[in-house]
Amino acid sequence: MATDRVRKTGQAGLGCCNEVSEKGESVPISRRRFIAGIGVAAASACAVRRWDGVAAAAVHPGMNLSKDDGQKTHESTVPVQRMSSIFRVGVISDEIGQDFGRACEVAAREFGMEWVELREMWDKNVLNLDSNEIAEARGILQKYGLRVTDIASPLFKVDWPGAPPSKYSQRDEFKAGFTFNQQDEVLERALGAAAVFETDRVRCFDFWRLQDQKPYRAAINDRLREAAEKAGRKGVILLLENEEACNTSTGAEAAKVLESVKSPHLMLNWDAANAAASGEKPYPDGYEALPKERIGHCHCKDAVKRGKEYEWEAMGRGIVDWVGQFKALKRDGYHYAVSLETHWDGGGTPEQSSRKSWSGMKKILQEAGAL
Repeated sequence: MATDRVRKTGQAGLGCCNEVSEKGESVPISRRRFIAGIGVAAASACAVRRWDGVAAAAVHPGMNLSKDDGQKTHESTVPVQRMSSIFRVGVISDEIGQDFGRACEVAAREFGMEWVELREMWDKNVLNLDSNEIAEARGILQKYGLRVTDIASPLFKVDWPGAPPSKYSQRDEFKAGFTFNQQDEVLERALGAAAVFETDRVRCFDFWRLQDQKPYRAAINDRLREAAEKAGRKGVILLLENEEACNTSTGAEAAKVLESVKSPHLMLNWDAANAAASGEKPYPDGYEALPKERIGHCHCKDAVKRGKEYEWEAMGRGIVDWVGQFKALKRDGYHYAVSLETHWDGGGTPEQSSRKSWSGMKKILQEAGAL
């Protein structure tokens, strides 16, 4: 049974990846020291490589992941029975809980998954982990036989400069209080994290939603294109998520952005429930508008409309036609991640809510012939 760990650091934000000084004060870790810490972990990996058929090779100080030299290792406790799917069925780990060991235990042993998506752990954004925490996280992943779908970074989830403030401004979601001026560093850290955790995908957004984005859309697309090309040089694909609070919220809007930004290094993180919460019928309407070859990731949750507002719901209990959506993805040759992003909190604790939502998702996948 995994247990809670004691953390030495805690603040959010690029300037707040902290250590504790001899006087007991919280001292920010500099950008250079963070990148250096990631560099140690990434050096032995040599390059960003996909997990498919490739064993983890990044080595961290104080923890050797090889089992042959007597150093600290994590014995595999992977269950014999794992699910079989054409998709990479996974879960965002912190939707189960902040204790990364416990979240991975539930995902692997109970849910039978082989994939997790990394956003937060131990009450820290994944981009703010120090080298010891990175090493511990990698050891936990190895212990439970889990691979990483993507780094769910907060890249470009900030205001667009020079535009009227968005009503969504100043939201500090998922321990990610970063500013516009820090976005180049956010991208650099996200690419470093992708190398360390050996995934070729990083999630991004396209800035807090503007009441009128037309005067700024071309410049926003240029920024996405520039970031995608930088990611591509590292062997990484950026996954633009449609998000009701950002400038791309629906399938129709996503199709326009993908048409404008034709980089092979920019794909879509299709979130059907986010599209539903934006007033679109995600399947079939939103999905049919999308270029299928540009879908590189899918978030799975459900939504219901109560009055004029939308609320999150457990998978299979909302307005998204997930059976139809999964069937269509299967028909269209999609084989990347379908990642549970519970959000719904009606099941009790995050773990209990995720357990119930996974139960619904599993039944839907089976009904769709994808599990």
